[in-house]
Amino acid sequence: MPDIHFSPIDRLLLAADQVLRRLPGAPAAAAPQLADMPPEATELTAAERRQAAALMRVNHAGELAAQGLYLGQSLTARSPRMLDHLRTAGAEEAAHVAWCRQRLAALGGRASLLDPAWFAGSVAIGALAGLAGDAWSLGFITETERQVEAHLDDHLTRLPAGDRRSRAVIEQMRRDEVRHGEDARRAGGRELPAPLRGLMRLAAKLMTSTAERL
Repeated sequence: MPDIHFSPIDRLLLAADQVLRRLPGAPAAAAPQLADMPPEATELTAAERRQAAALMRVNHAGELAAQGLYLGQSLTARSPRMLDHLRTAGAEEAAHVAWCRQRLAALGGRASLLDPAWFAGSVAIGALAGLAGDAWSLGFITETERQVEAHLDDHLTRLPAGDRRSRAVIEQMRRDEVRHGEDARRAGGRELPAPLRGLMRLAAKLMTSTAERL
């Protein structure tokens, strides 16, 4: 099948469609079910459910931000190969968002009140990364996924032991994020300068600490 080349207008319309799908009240995207999903925990205390919901709220905000990053990068990507890479990874990130929403509902939690800000800001950051060129954009993905991996590792240590469903979701997301980062590196991603990596860590810390409470 030949490559499909999107004009700037095509990309803008596709971006608008993605934004509309993520507005409050929009239908939830269907997501593939995880294999061997453990049964829902019934023995969690109220405090444990609140703790698990707070962590999944952070994960939902993070996965929504990842969707924004990929969307922004797709607006300024230079090559069909880069667009294909972003579409493939973005489809998996969309599944992550849906899984996090499902866990929040099951735990009686809610999404972050600042989700629209995380998403909009990430679209802008992703577009700027794409403007720097595909190699830098891929490097941005590699570093982002490296930091997400560390963040998910921390959540696995903080998640109540009895919430095996949330654990299964986080572990699958972690495997996917590691693969996204490795794929971007192998595709030619450049190592980002240390000051930029540090700035990304500070921004991620601000988002996660805020989303856990709000």
